[in-house]
Amino acid sequence: MTWTIPRSRKKVRKLRGRTRSMGWGRIGQHRKTGKKGGRGAAGIGKHKKSWMLKYAPDWFGSRGFKNPNSREEPKSIDLEELDSLASLMVSKGEAKVEEGLVVVDLKALGYDRLLGSGKITNKVKVLVPHASEKAVEKVKEAGGVVVTEEGGD
Repeated sequence: MTWTIPRSRKKVRKLRGRTRSMGWGRIGQHRKTGKKGGRGAAGIGKHKKSWMLKYAPDWFGSRGFKNPNSREEPKSIDLEELDSLASLMVSKGEAKVEEGLVVVDLKALGYDRLLGSGKITNKVKVLVPHASEKAVEKVKEAGGVVVTEEGGD
């Protein structure tokens, strides 16, 4: 980076009307951006890298906004995974037991949906935002209960 001396009068005003080159040489001197190392962000990853690391360390990398039109898929769990999860929680002593049912709060565990593939052997009370009809039927057949936000019981 070059530093200029502040002047009370600009050199260009002093030289106005004198010569074609105004003191900068005959052909193309002091015209473009050769004295700065390029225009704008030219050389940020090359010869201006030390400047970038000191003054703009977050120059590279993604920034911006999240696309409002993109949709996140809801995180779902199958009955087979739920069965092994309930067994694991009971063995570790992390599960609550109400009326002989192991209480599993899937929303607190980060799941949005319960799906009905697989078998379930444990008697569970499942708290989940959404559940498929097949999953609800299979849990009831095993002696459990599914409580959803939709009001199903």
